[in-house]
Amino acid sequence: MAGGMPGQARALHEGILRRQSARESSARTYARALPIVPVRARGLTIEGADGRRYLDCLSGAGTLALGHNHPVVLQAIRRVLDSGAPLSVLDLATPVKDAFITELFRTLPPGLADRARVQFCGPAGTDAVEAALKLVRAATGRTGILAFTGAYHGMTAGALAVSGDARDVQVARLPYPQDYRCPFGVGGPRGAELAARWTESLLDDPKSGVPLPAGMILEPVQGEGGVIPAPDDWLRRMRQLTADRSVPLIADEIQTGVGRTGAFWAVDHSGITPDVMVLSKAIGGSLPLAVIVYRDDLDVWPPGAHAGTFRGNQLAMAAGTATLAYVRENGLAARAAELGARMLDQLRELSDTFACVGEVRGRGLMIGVELVNPEGTGSEPHDHPTPTGPKPTVPESVVPESVCPDPASAPYPASPELAVAVQRECLHRGLIVELGGRHSAVVRLLPPLTISDEQAMAVLDRLADAVAAVARAYEEHGPHRGPHHGPAQRAG
Repeated sequence: MAGGMPGQARALHEGILRRQSARESSARTYARALPIVPVRARGLTIEGADGRRYLDCLSGAGTLALGHNHPVVLQAIRRVLDSGAPLSVLDLATPVKDAFITELFRTLPPGLADRARVQFCGPAGTDAVEAALKLVRAATGRTGILAFTGAYHGMTAGALAVSGDARDVQVARLPYPQDYRCPFGVGGPRGAELAARWTESLLDDPKSGVPLPAGMILEPVQGEGGVIPAPDDWLRRMRQLTADRSVPLIADEIQTGVGRTGAFWAVDHSGITPDVMVLSKAIGGSLPLAVIVYRDDLDVWPPGAHAGTFRGNQLAMAAGTATLAYVRENGLAARAAELGARMLDQLRELSDTFACVGEVRGRGLMIGVELVNPEGTGSEPHDHPTPTGPKPTVPESVVPESVCPDPASAPYPASPELAVAVQRECLHRGLIVELGGRHSAVVRLLPPLTISDEQAMAVLDRLADAVAAVARAYEEHGPHRGPHHGPAQRAG
């Protein structure tokens, strides 16, 4: 970063970053794009070792529903520490765990809470996904899983195989509906209908090559896939298709849960009740915690079928209880819906102003801005995510002869270079954002649910200014050269 910091602070900042680069894995990610050294944080604001302050719209990849170090979370943690309670208890019953489960069950969709079971997993969401896959395979006696293009469910794809389960999970990937880069080229309700009919045909066609699966897993809003909300009618259709065929529906609410999308759980928007919910991130109140909640009739697996040394993290349960209760009691989901809608409306002005902004989309306080190359001639073939695996026989009535529009009217190619430039310009203005999407071309905002109106305006102003700077540099120099970088601004 450019100068301005005192010599001692600069030395501390640069020394830590230098040692990180020399000692940490090449697999590190956020640290590459965000060369900061956080030392203090509260709410939306992070202060670095260099003395600079930043507005944090990464929020631990959506983990911090209440922002950094919220008083109710700190109080809950201190209460456990001061009580002398054990901090790690495996799966033993404790008052802290009992309180967490009670609060969690208060929030569950109607139809699930009254007949739910909960399994505490390892500390990460990916552990809960593994548990959900094991559960539905054990309950159905089937092996395959239906998933969707653009999905992200964790980083342990080989966990089942290396744990001694010789049966690989066979995945059939289905089209996930979206408007901007519709896999069928039409978008809107028609695109969602075609996606649903594709799924129905695959399940019912005896020659599709896909036997009846053990389950279907989906995200109500694809996060890492580019902030793509599933249409509510399509979600209801998936619920009906799976229920009619006794295929358990797994809702991955790891990033969308606890008020993020403007409802306590993202499935609440559509009114569906999944058979299994995969939960992590915000449910731990900033500490590692992951669970699955599921219908009691699926609870057929034997003792030890899924475990984890750190599933008994009492501090995380206490922090999670405090967070869940605070979000519920203070109506933060409704607040996220109202503020998120206003932020989306203002951000959509960027797509009217700058050709490099392809689309602004989101739900609640889960917002994405896709950057594109306006010199392109429409989508490249891989910009339309296509289903993989066996292709079902789809009747002509399902997919008409000409389902793709004129290529000239298709979206411009995604531009990860411009997205990186926007992220960099945001950082220099004291704003931390994440990138996602198929080509890492979507700038993502995941602010805490406690963000104020004034802070939201500051976030929008800095993001708009960053986009404008990148757009000007693009017009002057092309997509591979960014603007001159000055020192980061302090967060207000």
